[in-house]
This record gives sequence, structure tokens and C-alpha cells, in this order.
Amino acid sequence: MAEVKKEETVKDLKDLGAATEGKVEEATPVATKSDEAQADDKPVYERKVDDLGRAYATGRRKDAVARVWLQKGSGKVVVNGKPQDEYFCRQTHLLVLNQPFLITDRVNQFDVVCTVKGGGLSGQAGAVRHGISRALVNFEPELRGSLKKAGMMTRDARVVERKKIGKHKARRSKQWAKR
Repeated sequence: MAEVKKEETVKDLKDLGAATEGKVEEATPVATKSDEAQADDKPVYERKVDDLGRAYATGRRKDAVARVWLQKGSGKVVVNGKPQDEYFCRQTHLLVLNQPFLITDRVNQFDVVCTVKGGGLSGQAGAVRHGISRALVNFEPELRGSLKKAGMMTRDARVVERKKIGKHKARRSKQWAKR
């Protein structure tokens, strides 16, 4: 029954086309989902580099915002005017910061200069990581697949829940005393 209606609508479309153009044309096949999946309609990412050969990106995590400039170099990372190991003292923060380079096998190939504001050190390290990932994709678009698969391109949207009225914190209730 559905095929009969489909054939009728195709016939009606042919008649409509004949009325507007004065001739009957063959009906074009309707694209299915499998045809759309096979089509190369993937967005093409271009290289975005300024006159000095730097790629720029912004990274965010919690309340921290990092502005990152990336260029070919020896692997030096400067955060707010200090080397990365001076600014981020914990090894976990340094590991988070360098994850995009480890995933893409680009260790010691790029110099990074970034400024980061807001939040604490953990959020700032996550923001710099997000910014480095996005800047790497701006510099070498073919790295997008591996970084996206590792979850580096997605902004971590988790933020602190707000404090509620009548509670000590967001969920912590007042202490209850029986007597």
C-alpha cells in the first residue's frame, strides 16, 4: 500500500514538472541513509596558521580559559611566562598538559606559548590541554581523527554545582540532631 502511494506521488511530481516545464522528466532516485553515509560530505578542515607560522586556539575547562599559540620548535611549553614545570608543579598536571603530543606522536616538535586565567591548577591544565589539541588540529588537520577519538577535542562541560538555599553546600544538608 505504501509503495502504491509512493508511485502516485512520483507520478504527480512528473505531472507537476510537465506542467511547469512543458515536458515529462524521469524521476530522480531518492537518497537513502546508506547513500548519504557513503557520500563524501565530511567537512574539510583547513590549515589555519598566521603569518608567523603559529596556530591559535582557545581551550576551556571548568572556569579556566587558555589561549594557546603553537608553532614548530623544540618542545618548549611556556604558561603565563613561566616554563610548564614551574607553573604546574604536579606531575599529573604536566601529564594532562602533554597528552595531545603523546597521542599524536609529536613530542618535542612544537613550541607552545599560552596564557591561562581563572579556575584552579587542575582546571587550567585541562584548559591548556584542550587548547593545545585544537591548535594542533589548526596546524595539522589530519590529526583531528586521532585527537577526537581520544576525547581531546571535546570540551569537558562539567562544572561545580551551585549552592542551594538551606544547605551547607550544593547537596550537604544541615546536621540533624535527635535530642
